[in-house]
Amino acid sequence: MSSADAELRVVKNICPLDCPDACGMRVTVRDGVAVGLKGDPDHPFTRGFLCQKMAKYLDRVYSEDRLMHPLRRVGPKGSGRFERISWDEALSAIAARFAEIATSPDGPQAILPYSYYGTMGKLQASSLDRRFFHRLGASKLDRAICSAAGGVGYEYTVGRGRLGADPLATPRCKLIVNWGSNTVHTNSHHWSLMVEARKKNGATIVTIDPFRSATAARSDLHIAPRPGTDAALALGLMHVIWRENLQDEDYLARATIGAERLRRRVLDEYPPERVATITGVDVEEIEDLARRLATTRPSLIRVNYGMQRHRGGGMAVRTIACLPAIFGSWRDHGGGALLSTSGTYDFAMDRLTRPDLSPPGTRTINMNELGRALAGELAGPPVTALYVYNSNPAAVTPDSRKVLAGLGREDLFTVVHDLFLTDTADFADIILPATSQLEHEDILGSYGHHEVMYNPLAIAPLGECRSNNDVFRALAARMGFESEYFPDDATLIREALDGGPTVAGITPERLKAEGTVRLNLPADYAPFAAGVFPTPSGKCELYSERMAADGLDPLPAYTPPLEDPQTRPDLAARFPLQLLSPPREQFLNSTFANNPRHRAGAGDPTIELADPDARDRSLVEGQWALVFNDRGAFHARVALSRSVRPGVAVATGIYWNKLSPGGFNANSTTSAALADMGGGATFFDNLVEVRATAAPSPHPSES
Repeated sequence: MSSADAELRVVKNICPLDCPDACGMRVTVRDGVAVGLKGDPDHPFTRGFLCQKMAKYLDRVYSEDRLMHPLRRVGPKGSGRFERISWDEALSAIAARFAEIATSPDGPQAILPYSYYGTMGKLQASSLDRRFFHRLGASKLDRAICSAAGGVGYEYTVGRGRLGADPLATPRCKLIVNWGSNTVHTNSHHWSLMVEARKKNGATIVTIDPFRSATAARSDLHIAPRPGTDAALALGLMHVIWRENLQDEDYLARATIGAERLRRRVLDEYPPERVATITGVDVEEIEDLARRLATTRPSLIRVNYGMQRHRGGGMAVRTIACLPAIFGSWRDHGGGALLSTSGTYDFAMDRLTRPDLSPPGTRTINMNELGRALAGELAGPPVTALYVYNSNPAAVTPDSRKVLAGLGREDLFTVVHDLFLTDTADFADIILPATSQLEHEDILGSYGHHEVMYNPLAIAPLGECRSNNDVFRALAARMGFESEYFPDDATLIREALDGGPTVAGITPERLKAEGTVRLNLPADYAPFAAGVFPTPSGKCELYSERMAADGLDPLPAYTPPLEDPQTRPDLAARFPLQLLSPPREQFLNSTFANNPRHRAGAGDPTIELADPDARDRSLVEGQWALVFNDRGAFHARVALSRSVRPGVAVATGIYWNKLSPGGFNANSTTSAALADMGGGATFFDNLVEVRATAAPSPHPSES
């Protein structure tokens, strides 16, 4: 063996991105430098292949644009002008400002942490950060931007934990419905199992989506309802099933509560003819899908979060979650519904986050209302300090023009801990350089499979980069907080694994030896086959007393979007197009949107229109257009992809504002209004108009 060979080692890491797949990776390291990265074939779910984003992750790790040193602002807010400082100066400045605010009349609740899942690691996403801000007494953040409404609606129906079908059993299914899920791009390893079901089992794949996504294009059947009408479609399916006596009476009797009340409602209120008027889906399509679902076993409904980003999003997911109980598909291994597997994990999260350290009565601010919080429109003290990590709110938050105005306040002390100089970092007073997934230790679960995974340090942190936990330990020491609350990562891993039965016996030692360990679940895991649910009644709650107590309709119902041509004809007269802004294949939220390779693959922002809508506006393929409403506007090239129905427009991807032609992305038009449940976002309740415009000014990289 040569000396060069002896210096090579392979480290198993886990993808940290906000994605259900949580892929296993193999990183080849030579002399402390990562020189290769590929999928780990030993990972039971992801089986050796990576999406195009993570396949080039080393571009991100070794980008010449990485932040390598702490910085202090020297120019106007938003100008991106900074000078290098030491970690000692940065930590001292942050600790001094936080201490000053905490002892002021406004108190520590004037400090707001802002984070989401730039990393999904249990340690770096939600451990010492929570302890630090709880101990400080800062305002709490309701992290509701992605999945809150649908998660609450689902749990009202099937109970705590969002339990659902085992994705590894998908190849057993004969009917698979992707409902609001572009599975090809957002859950690609599950898509491969769906294709396996088609090849081996003759499965029919159906996609329900207003947009002809890559998943819809590769499915056997595409049903395109109007945006925000999914609950009405589900209720129409129920009507047909009960009308034609296709329900599973035995399962309904044993495993549900409220079946007769629901039956009466759907038969009285949601005939296919009315549902067709609401949804724009033909009566024949509604009846055909209902019969397929009720007569094909096993069947799986893969529900995702796009269809819950409306005012009635929680109720929509709650309504769809009732379907498997009506026709009994929960009986089958692989059958039923799947929203998320995250609730299957019994990590000891309260031990990690220590909510008991937060003073009683501390306020909570919904992250979707960041613009309102920074404008002083919420109850409680004004926000005078903002600490941002694992997120880029200037790009990803709804009503972003209001957010940008708030970030521009000279009296707002802002800290950003990130790998890059993001849109948000441009407004920071102090910038801290962050580690990548290869440069810190962590453990991970998933919301798309059932593996517990260990992520070791593959390379030493580059430059002066530090992990979230390292920074919060250092800040805690500067603030004089008790050291026992801020232990090392090894201790935190052990605490996280000291949880419930599904992680019992999964020790740090075992994780380090095996890398990936399945939760303690049976091989034929089917959570509700016996008809027992983790709800107050022990049954699938088609009628929910908890919802009634919470002031909600206890039965499934259709709640129209806040902005919809049928319910807001006045607004639609000015802004007649319903804008959807789902992910773009090359980006994950705003992650990778600054990478030259990914930006080249994504191209310019686009606005996809139906041919009649383009003709009505004298718009042609490739032309620059302005997409606008009363909240804001952004520039995009017209794309006549024939992927959207008339009355709908689609702008995929969250581009960074400063890298977008014209300087704003689609979130300049989105609303910060909240959904019906969980404080969820309503990104897709968004009426806009589109008109031709001159070519916008180039972004800085092209000037």
